[in-house]
Amino acid sequence: MMSIDWNGIFERLGDLLTYDPQAPMIFSSGVFLWLFAGFLVIYTLLEHKDNARILFVILFSYYFYYKSSGFFFFLLAVVTVSDYFIARMMGRTSGRWARKGLVTLSLIVNLGLLCYFKYTNFFGQMWADLTGKPFDPFDIFLPVGISFFTFQSLSYTIDVYRRRIEPLDRLMDYAFFVSFFPQLVAGPIVRAKDFIPQIRRPLLVTRRMLGVGVYFIVCGLFKKVVISDYISINFVDRIFDNPALYSGLENLLGVYGYALQIYCDFSGYSDMAIGIALLLGFHFNINFDSPYKSASITEFWRRWHISLSSWLKDYLYISLGGNRKGKIRQYINLILTMFLGGLWHGASWNFVLWGLLHGVALAFHKVWMALTGQRMGQKHGFWTQVLCVVLTFHFVCFCWIFFRNVDFDNSVTMLKQIGTSFHIELLPQLVEGYWRVLVVMAIGFVLHFLPASWETAAKHMMVKMPVIGYWLILVLVIYLAIQMKSSEIQPFIYFQF
Repeated sequence: MMSIDWNGIFERLGDLLTYDPQAPMIFSSGVFLWLFAGFLVIYTLLEHKDNARILFVILFSYYFYYKSSGFFFFLLAVVTVSDYFIARMMGRTSGRWARKGLVTLSLIVNLGLLCYFKYTNFFGQMWADLTGKPFDPFDIFLPVGISFFTFQSLSYTIDVYRRRIEPLDRLMDYAFFVSFFPQLVAGPIVRAKDFIPQIRRPLLVTRRMLGVGVYFIVCGLFKKVVISDYISINFVDRIFDNPALYSGLENLLGVYGYALQIYCDFSGYSDMAIGIALLLGFHFNINFDSPYKSASITEFWRRWHISLSSWLKDYLYISLGGNRKGKIRQYINLILTMFLGGLWHGASWNFVLWGLLHGVALAFHKVWMALTGQRMGQKHGFWTQVLCVVLTFHFVCFCWIFFRNVDFDNSVTMLKQIGTSFHIELLPQLVEGYWRVLVVMAIGFVLHFLPASWETAAKHMMVKMPVIGYWLILVLVIYLAIQMKSSEIQPFIYFQF
């Protein structure tokens, strides 16, 4: 009779349920899918018990963050408790300078944590370079998602300061808002005025919400695992790791591949977050709107990472003066906003340069519209529209080169290879060697450029399906993802930000 190795089973289970820095829990991992299935059962049982349900979601969210970033979940608690009480004090204070002092304190707490964990070594190295003194970098671990939850919490205290919302009177509700696990570690950045009113509404998941939620989860899984991870592992990473070994043609296709990879990776996460939230009865605003269809860089930033771009506009650009202090100041504000937006992405000069390039492009586009009398959203002729989309896409791809390459020399090498060593004659050999990758890339770009009405029709079809149809499609995509995924978990790109 075969004996059961209970010690081995419990050890394996312990390994699965505790934090592993080499395998952070993400939406596309098997562990999350099983845990979420169990979570849904308990969540549904607590349908009519608001306090218990809210507390249960908070606890699961903290566990989710623990599985993603270890014991740094205490930082989430620090931000939550401090901003909750700061906002409460602002609500009881009418004095202008007292309120300014409180919102400044919130800025110090949130940006202080962000600067310490994200920028200490960056600024230390800068100081060492300026003074000529040696610098030994500190061993500082960057907690996953710190840029997202600090910005989300800051938006709450700033909105309370601006008297746009009233401060919450329950710490538990605020903890739910800051820690809600679908968008905790990689956005979208949710605004308090949009999300907080949903917390204590009666739990309601309509047939349409269920269908649309599963649709978004399916799309997100497909984008992340089937497209993004596959082209990253099998092509893009190889090109960017050593661009000098490849021709200009391969480098250019690698850049196109990365443009698709980062879009599918990040929008895939956002899609899954939106879908999971819908299954729990919550609505998030859309975070990506086919950004590569944009006919200008201004339109691109209205379609790409909408929650961040709108955050930067409302809390940074407008605070700097926006367009209220003349054209020159407006252009400076745009450049400065995008410079800080680039720095938000990471403590590295490549992100700073990426942000500056986009800031200058936004300012240039404003100048161009002023000189030509064009307006945003103005209709162009078909071929003019196509030309504008192609030019915008290639400018964005040019900027992605600097975003992806931490080493500036690598970026120069890629551009040099594309400009001086293109070798179009290698195309048949490239197609033969990488035909699977090229097919996946083609599928990704075709799906991206399909008319918006097609996506609306697909959502409508999903909603009209029998419920069993939702789950069959979801299982099919999960099976396809398992067949195409690598042996190692590929974290979402924006986990590092």
